[in-house]
Amino acid sequence: MRILLISRCPPYPLYLGDRLIIYHLARHLSQRGHWIDLLALDDGAAGMEAIAHSRRYADFFHDIQIFPDPRRSFLQLARRALLPSERFPRSADSAWSPDLWNAARRAASQPYDLVHVFGGISVYEIAGALAHLPRLITPYESFSLLLRREREVSDDRLIAQIRLTFARRYESFMFAPYERVVVVSEADAAELRALNPDYRVDVIPNGVDLAYFYPTSAPRIPGRLLFVGNFSYPPNVDAALWMARDVLPLIRAAHPDATLRLVGSDPPPEVTALASSYIQVTGRVEDVRPEYAAADVFLCGLRVGAGIKNKVLEALAMGCAVVATPISADGIAITPDHHALIAPPDPAAFAAAALRVLADPNLRKRLSANGHQLIKMQYSWDHTAQQYEALYRQIV
Repeated sequence: MRILLISRCPPYPLYLGDRLIIYHLARHLSQRGHWIDLLALDDGAAGMEAIAHSRRYADFFHDIQIFPDPRRSFLQLARRALLPSERFPRSADSAWSPDLWNAARRAASQPYDLVHVFGGISVYEIAGALAHLPRLITPYESFSLLLRREREVSDDRLIAQIRLTFARRYESFMFAPYERVVVVSEADAAELRALNPDYRVDVIPNGVDLAYFYPTSAPRIPGRLLFVGNFSYPPNVDAALWMARDVLPLIRAAHPDATLRLVGSDPPPEVTALASSYIQVTGRVEDVRPEYAAADVFLCGLRVGAGIKNKVLEALAMGCAVVATPISADGIAITPDHHALIAPPDPAAFAAAALRVLADPNLRKRLSANGHQLIKMQYSWDHTAQQYEALYRQIV
C-alpha cells in the first residue's frame, strides 16, 4: 500500500512515549514493503534532537516534511468548541497549521491508498484537506478519560471540570470524518463510544521492541523499587509524589532496606526535592534497560491517566516483577497475581502488595516469567503492525 502518515509529532526521540508507535509502526510497515510518506508537526518538546535524530527513521519513509506546531489560543479553542461551523476548516487560512494543511492538500492529489493520522486536537482538522482519501485516526487515548480521572484527585475541581467539559465537547465531534478511530485500551474506547455512538472505534495496543527489552542475567539489587516516567507528563509526577510520600514510608517501616529510584526526563522541583539517602532521582538516562534489570520490583502507582503504559510493558518484557494500580494496567491483559500484582491506589494496600513481592523470591520469579511471556505472546510491535495492516485492508 501507499500510505500517507500525518502525525502530531516526529517519530523520535523514543524516550517521549508518543513517538514510540509512530517509529515502530513505520519501521515494521516499511519492512513489509509498504510505501510511507510522513507529514508531522514538531512542538519543540525534544529540542534539536528531533532534527538531529531524523536519520534514525529516514529509511522508513520515502518523503518527510516536518512543520512547527503553532500554539493555539484559548479563544481559538473556544470558538471551535462552541461554533459548529468552525470545527472543520475549509482552507489553510483557518487551519491551526496552514503549512501542514497545504502539504496535506498537495498530498491528497497523489495516489495514496490510505491516510493514517496520529494525534488529537492538533491534527484532527486535517481531514478536510484529504479530499476523498480513505482515512483513520489514532488519538492514542481519550483525553476526556484522562481529565475525568484527574478531576477525582484534583485540588481545584472547578477548573478540572471546565477542562473536562471542553475535552468532551471536542472528542464528541473531532473524529467524525474518519472511517475508524483507533485507541490503545478498551477504557479509552468506551469513553469515546459514550461521547459519540457513531464512532467506529477499534483497540490496538502498543507493543514492545522485544529485541531491545528482554530479561538479562544481571543481579537485581535487593529492596530496590523502581518507577520510570517522563515527568513532563503530570500523572507521572503525581504518581512519584504519592509513592514517595505516602507509600514508601509504609514499605520501609516493614522493610528498612527498601529504596525507591525515580527515573525519567524533566523531573520538576517537587520531584527532585524528594531525593534522600533512600530515594534517588536520576533524571533521564541514556539506556533505561539497566534500571529495569537491577530493580527488585517495578512500582507503577498511577492514580490518573489514560491509554496504555509503555513503562509497564517494558518492565514486564524485561522480567521485572510489577506492582501496579488498575489505571497503570489499562490496555494490558494482566491476570492479577499471575502476571503482576494489581493494588488499588490506597497507600496501605499498595504498600502491602509491594511488601508481599519483596518478601517472596518465589513470587518474584513467577511474576517475572509470566509477565515476560505475556508480552512476548501479545505485545510485540510486529503483532501491532499485523493488526493495523488488517484494519487498513478493511478500510481500503
